[in-house]
Amino acid sequence: MPGVYGVMKMNRNIFQRIEQIVQIHNVCRQLHNLCLRHQSTRQWRPVPSSSQSLAAIHHCPQTSCFLKVTTQQCRFLSAKKENVQKKEKLQPIKVKEQKKLVEVWHNMTIRELARAMDKEVDDIYELLMYSDFNVDNLKPSSALAPEMVKAAIKKAGMKHMYTEDKVEKVMENRDAVKRGPADPSVQVSRHPVVTIMGHVDHGKTTLLDQLRKSQITAMEAGGITQHIGAFSVSLASGDKITFLDTPGHAAFSAMRERGAHVTDIVILVVAADDGVMKQTIESIQHAKNARVPVILTINKCDKPEADPERVKMELLSHNIVCEEFGGDVQAINISALKGENLHALAEAVITLSEILELKADPTGLVEGTVIECRTDKGKGPVTTAIVQRGTLKKGAVLVAGKAWAKVRLMLDENNAMLKEVLPSMPVEIVGWKELPSAGDEILEVESEQRAKEVVQWRTYMEEQEKIKKDMEVIEVKQKEHRDAHRKHLDAFIGMTWKEKSAVLYRAKKTLMCKRPGEKSTQDKPIVSIIIKGDVDGSVEAILGVLDTYHAEHECELDLVHFGIGDVTESDVALAETFNASIYGFSVNANKAIQQLATKSNVPVKLHKVIYHLFDDLKEELSSTLPELTEETVKGEASVLALFDVTVGKKTVQVAGCRVQKGFLDKKMKFKLIRNNKVLWEGSLTSLKHHKNDVPTVKTGVECGLSLDQDVEIKVGDEIVCFEEKTVPQKISWDPGF
Repeated sequence: MPGVYGVMKMNRNIFQRIEQIVQIHNVCRQLHNLCLRHQSTRQWRPVPSSSQSLAAIHHCPQTSCFLKVTTQQCRFLSAKKENVQKKEKLQPIKVKEQKKLVEVWHNMTIRELARAMDKEVDDIYELLMYSDFNVDNLKPSSALAPEMVKAAIKKAGMKHMYTEDKVEKVMENRDAVKRGPADPSVQVSRHPVVTIMGHVDHGKTTLLDQLRKSQITAMEAGGITQHIGAFSVSLASGDKITFLDTPGHAAFSAMRERGAHVTDIVILVVAADDGVMKQTIESIQHAKNARVPVILTINKCDKPEADPERVKMELLSHNIVCEEFGGDVQAINISALKGENLHALAEAVITLSEILELKADPTGLVEGTVIECRTDKGKGPVTTAIVQRGTLKKGAVLVAGKAWAKVRLMLDENNAMLKEVLPSMPVEIVGWKELPSAGDEILEVESEQRAKEVVQWRTYMEEQEKIKKDMEVIEVKQKEHRDAHRKHLDAFIGMTWKEKSAVLYRAKKTLMCKRPGEKSTQDKPIVSIIIKGDVDGSVEAILGVLDTYHAEHECELDLVHFGIGDVTESDVALAETFNASIYGFSVNANKAIQQLATKSNVPVKLHKVIYHLFDDLKEELSSTLPELTEETVKGEASVLALFDVTVGKKTVQVAGCRVQKGFLDKKMKFKLIRNNKVLWEGSLTSLKHHKNDVPTVKTGVECGLSLDQDVEIKVGDEIVCFEEKTVPQKISWDPGF
């Protein structure tokens, strides 16, 4: 029995395990059905089990606990199914985009703001325009006000943060400067630099021709000097003199001033027949400002009407006292055309230079001054200079203004190559990377790297100076804006909130209708021009005259661009863009450029004489002005009597008149004048002599006339016959020559 009992006990355990496996299988089936019904949106129901299975559950605590938990979880999911299906599917959560942080600082320029925002400069201009700021006068190097910086960043969808670390560091001063005073032991004598100055057409260049035995005057356009020239003249005595020939024309004042500041002696040329003129007085003032001694040269003494004594007396009022009047100014009477008494002039120059004891240091780094500069087709940028210290040699590295050069060629006034240039010698320097400005100081530096550092420093200092000026302008504009805003707020005093809202709405609506950057049609005419000159001094003179333009109320003058050299394709393209005319002075435009200009409808006006250029410009300015109507009186008549004449059913008043002056023409216009007041202006409906219709009535003849309007006419009134003509209007601007 014990063995049978043990077998039965073992079989029962086996059956219980099998029953547990069956229950687990049923649970898995239920879970599987739940998942299928979840996909097909059908409600889950538990699968019925046999009584033996349920009975076995009660006999197994662990299995019962597992099934209970599983069943409760399934029932929970079934109970919540309907509510979950009713809910809408949730949208994915969008992560809020972070705004870019832009670091800004005070006095930030447009270029710096564009770099900080990682945008182009044009994008900054567009952002400022859409923020209602005026950008017409702003340049990439212009400093922006804090309000403008904030508005641009906000418009771009970014945010800003002020930082002190971004303030631009002050660059180390790397400028080149002159050396200190030279050691007297190394100084040697040098020949003088003499500037010839005076009024236009007083014979300055003719005098220089006689000294050089050349024909410069014959090569000058219009017979007048329009460039500053540097020449070295060897006298019969073996002495050398460097002459600077300055223009006497009124437009070249800056050239005369530049010549006076680089010279040792000024030869003041005055014509004996003309006397002291405007540019003579100006030349005297330049010499006084430069503290340079003057030698008076009275030219054209060979003319019958010459009066040298009158010239000397006139100069007394300008503190030019000749030696014969107790002063220290030498006076030499010459005839440059015939070459008379030139030897005395040369001796006077040499004597004065010996008194001045002119010396220079020929050692060390070179120092000099740019007299003139131009662009040559084969040589590139070329400058005419006077060496004042040191010895210039080929390969030297020079700095002038914001340009630098490595000397490739050195030429004299005859285009001959020079090996070295000593102090007081004029020279043409070839090898400039860019063209400097006339009057710039030339300094030699040790290397090309040093030259680049000097140019970089000077460019930086110029930008800083410009930023400073821009900030001053911005402060003025800000003050004006604040005053205008305060005035705008004062206008709302006493209004209710509804009235304020209505006014602000109308103002905002008007503002939104205006497209940013859109320019309204200008009622005032405008002339745009491009200036091209052969040398820097010529362009400088033209710009100086343009600065005197004062007729903006009649026609605006817009200088689009100016430069040195011949007219190029880019000049034509720029002129076409701005609808401008190109004015060239002593430059050329090849056939291809002229054809391109004709195709692009760009006027190219080339001139050799400066006053011809400005005459042409005045004509273009005048052509934009409306024509004027001028009245020319042809006749006058007095009213002697009045008559009423019936024409059909209408009564017409007829004035009986006598022609006092000129004649009356029925085709012309008439005026009715009483007590110097015009009461009527129009035409005549009839003009009769006795009973006959006549076209004209002459002086002393009586006539009857009727007007085209019902105007009360009285005896004693005056009838004036006049003719209207349209005449072109002239610009009121006078360049001064």
